[in-house]
Amino acid sequence: MGNPTPSANEIGKRVSIRLHDPQGGFRDLLGTLEEVDAVRKKDGTLAKFDPSSIFLWKVVIEK
Repeated sequence: MGNPTPSANEIGKRVSIRLHDPQGGFRDLLGTLEEVDAVRKKDGTLAKFDPSSIFLWKVVIEK
């Protein structure tokens, strides 16, 4: 399946990350990976997350 979590190699790339939500289900983050545990969203906010809660993730290829 590839890397289970983003690495330093993906910093600066646009990513989509699906996280297990503690209340059940999932939540998604989309933005630029700033750190291996943080995404800069479109609105400029920095969303920190626990890498161990990643269900799946991918680099988003811009067209």
